[in-house]
Amino acid sequence: MTIEDKAVLVTGANRGIGQALVTEALRRGAKRVYAGTRQPLAHPDGRVTPLTLDVTNAAQIRAAVGRVDSLDYLINNAGLALYDDLSDRAALEQQLAVNLFGTYGVTQAFLPSLTASRGAIVNNLSLNAFAPLPVIPAYSISKAAAFSLTQSLRALLAGRGVRVHAVLTGPTDTDMNRGLDIPKATAESVARAIFDGVETGEEDIFPDPLSQSMAESWRSGAAKAFERQLSTFVAAEPATA
Repeated sequence: MTIEDKAVLVTGANRGIGQALVTEALRRGAKRVYAGTRQPLAHPDGRVTPLTLDVTNAAQIRAAVGRVDSLDYLINNAGLALYDDLSDRAALEQQLAVNLFGTYGVTQAFLPSLTASRGAIVNNLSLNAFAPLPVIPAYSISKAAAFSLTQSLRALLAGRGVRVHAVLTGPTDTDMNRGLDIPKATAESVARAIFDGVETGEEDIFPDPLSQSMAESWRSGAAKAFERQLSTFVAAEPATA
């Protein structure tokens, strides 16, 4: 599938990778881009429909569903990263609320539309889903959980024709990583690579130089093979009259 003439929803669309994803979707000819943000957003392109969408707010999620006529791609990009040392349970719960349960809540809300269009879910995760960064352990935990959610949805939704992609993003030059003195990819290059991966059907997308260095070992490794093996244990859909 391509992005051209499709409807795309991006959460966390006000800055960083989310903003770049909106721009890239428009460049690829999307007919409608729903830009989900916590604060009101103005955009000069008439194809962009701003949505007030805090992914932890059930009422705002329901309201967003009511404003979306049809949907082909849901990109769960909204995320939160806080420096911590796991001594504060509230910090862990806050990041789980956004990075795990926010992704879950938005996905479940838009699943009927995605099933109808036989569309795709794209969850922007992190290489920290594979290994934690000790200065942001709660973030790493939440992304590992969101990766497992993504793999589970992939298996459960395959029978409905809904594709599920995991994006294992490495260091990117955004506000979230501003304090890290390490090489970073640009948000624009990451957005391009995400859509390239979606359009070529990659289940797990590695959109930057650091993540790409791990791509082949993951795709051909025992853990990925085990995921494929377990994905066959899916309960059959109940018969309907």
